[in-house]
Amino acid sequence: MNIFLQKINNIISRIGFVVFLIGHFLWFVIRYTILGKLALAGVPLLLFTYLVFWESTGEVTNNNEAKSTLLIPAGASFHQVADSLIKKDLLSNKTLFLLLGRITGKEKKVRAGLFDIPRNLSPWRLLNYLENAPPHRSKVTLPEGILSDKMASLLQEAVGIDSARFVSLVNDSAFANKLVPGAHSLEGYLLPETYFFEWKTSEEKIITHLVQEMLDIFDSDSVRKQLELISRDPYQILTLASIVEGEALVDSERVVISSLYYNRLRLGWPLQADPTIQYILPGPPRRLLYKHLEIDSPYNTYKYAGLPPGPINNPGKLSVLACIFPVASPYLYMVAIGDGSHKFSRTLREHNRWHAKFNEVRRQHRKNARKKSASGK
Repeated sequence: MNIFLQKINNIISRIGFVVFLIGHFLWFVIRYTILGKLALAGVPLLLFTYLVFWESTGEVTNNNEAKSTLLIPAGASFHQVADSLIKKDLLSNKTLFLLLGRITGKEKKVRAGLFDIPRNLSPWRLLNYLENAPPHRSKVTLPEGILSDKMASLLQEAVGIDSARFVSLVNDSAFANKLVPGAHSLEGYLLPETYFFEWKTSEEKIITHLVQEMLDIFDSDSVRKQLELISRDPYQILTLASIVEGEALVDSERVVISSLYYNRLRLGWPLQADPTIQYILPGPPRRLLYKHLEIDSPYNTYKYAGLPPGPINNPGKLSVLACIFPVASPYLYMVAIGDGSHKFSRTLREHNRWHAKFNEVRRQHRKNARKKSASGK
């Protein structure tokens, strides 16, 4: 046992002696040679380089799940940007990030906007990414038949526009005339669709894009020939299409409803379109009463024959095409049957029968609803 311990002590002594020699050698090299001094100076540099460039192994990726959306407000300081990154768990070393930004001058190159920032980037990579980050593109769906003020609210929430300015521009005759010669308003020309816009895209740019999308529908040779054939211009088509949009919930019925209205126009009859009455009533859509049909307005298609002065909403592409290419039909009347579809009729007598039938269905439905409510079920 004593022999074994003696061997261990001898080994430790030799290792200690070797370490002592290596230490003195390194001390001599560092103190008396230029190469040693350079090597010593390179140690913190290597450490700094590691922290900057290899602190993380994250790569810039197009995978949205590996990104986080960050809003940098206009006028935000570089310290505020760093704090926002910390809150989003996109930055782990704030001090190093601020130091790198100041040393390189990149703190002045970070732009305001909404950005998708990849996770797990080192401070250096994060700085470089923020300097050239592509703006976030927000998805916004504008439903068919929407009015410009509702459209403005959706765009304000999704893209950060000024909704009041948007509505003002839509109704600015000078701006409207620049996009559509002769137009006094752009209501009806804003094509509802699903769009992707960069954060804070200008109101002018968005409106111009929506209007161009609508005008493109009228740009094909087949559409131009059809407009000549039916003796209609785009504004008249959009006006009628907005009424069709207000009536149709079933896509297949759009061309039939369009045909019905064309039949009434050809005969010089009032369109008697309920959506035009809803348009002149303030507030949300409501059940129409006979007194509403007596409102004196050029948009009241119960009192005045022909098309109203302009579109009552922004129709979708299907309704626009339905009014450009209506089917041939004998229908002059229609009644909603409660499930979104309509029953179409050739004669007033037939229409009145359907109307009475579905009025009875509605009355029974309301009666059942009252009974259910009274019973507390």
